[in-house]
Amino acid sequence: MKLHEYQAKQVFADAGIPTPDSQLADDVAGVVAAAEEIGYPVAVKAQVQVGGRGKAGGIKLADGEDEAREAAESILGMDLKGYYVDQVLVEEAVDFVNELYVGITMDRGEGKPVAMVSTKGGVNIEEVAEEDPNAIAREHIDPSFGMLPYQARRAVYDAGVEQSVARDVSSILTTLYQLWDDKDGADAEINPLMVTSGDEVVAADAVMNIDEDALFRQPELAEMEAEAAGGDELERMADEYDFDYVRLDGNVGIIGNGAGLVMTTLDLVDYYGGQPANFLDVGGGAKAARISNALDMVFSDDNVDSVVFNIFGGITRGDEVARGINEALEQFDEIPKPVVVRLAGTNWEEGMEILNEDLVTVEQTLEDAVQRAVAYAGEVNDQ
Repeated sequence: MKLHEYQAKQVFADAGIPTPDSQLADDVAGVVAAAEEIGYPVAVKAQVQVGGRGKAGGIKLADGEDEAREAAESILGMDLKGYYVDQVLVEEAVDFVNELYVGITMDRGEGKPVAMVSTKGGVNIEEVAEEDPNAIAREHIDPSFGMLPYQARRAVYDAGVEQSVARDVSSILTTLYQLWDDKDGADAEINPLMVTSGDEVVAADAVMNIDEDALFRQPELAEMEAEAAGGDELERMADEYDFDYVRLDGNVGIIGNGAGLVMTTLDLVDYYGGQPANFLDVGGGAKAARISNALDMVFSDDNVDSVVFNIFGGITRGDEVARGINEALEQFDEIPKPVVVRLAGTNWEEGMEILNEDLVTVEQTLEDAVQRAVAYAGEVNDQ
């Protein structure tokens, strides 16, 4: 479960992490009223769960009423990387001199949570990790004892944080870990953690993702779940169809049965030069109607230019999958996106015979299927 920025900031603020004064708004009048109450300058920020909002035009600064109105009119209702923006956060603008990054996640290789600190905040932390891994200080934590004070101080020191704010950053990092642990977090981060000219530190952004399997222990966060999915039709469809679904930034739609199989397909799309648009696991024993729903979801994503279907039959039968694909595609006068299918396992031969090759491209191997889907997506981009 992903919290929106405004929800994560509420959780952080309740725990004592400094956040800017802010208000949520869903229309232009509400934005102007909130800005007047907070005081200019303000930032108007799209509330969608996707990175790179600023570069995509989803965050704008306003120094007065006219600019606040223009920002609201520009952002509200926009399609931001495939997400419809129906709410914005109007927030006190922070006059900063430095931007830091702090975050907590699980290092599955080490089998421990890890705290991360960097002085290169304000940009995608994955880019920092790839381009300059030494710019991120890491401290692994024994969950039996939690984050000890010396560990927080060492992570901040190793990252090269200025001494004038090191104590406050250490305190925030410790609080962030405690939240991650108490709230059954998957990820928790502040990027950027802004440093002002007065040596104050403020969480200018907030990310908190919760382990959905633990929501029964988090009733106050469970109440946010429906609200957190608001504004994104695909997330609502995934909930309705009971799919494991994650939206990504690419243009090759991926459908498979089983998390490992879908992850393998994602990796191959990347390996062959494509960009995955989603993770969609239809689960085991998928009937024709469920397969049809999966195609309906992926076709609804405007970012998708091609679809690769990777099904390995165990409980799932290849002939059922093939019927679902045919039924879904026969509804269209013209197929909206090229579909590539690879079937293996139970009844795969029957499924291959059933598939209507006027509607889909059939490949014998997963590698061939992925390469064909990547090529189709590339042809769309070249047009």
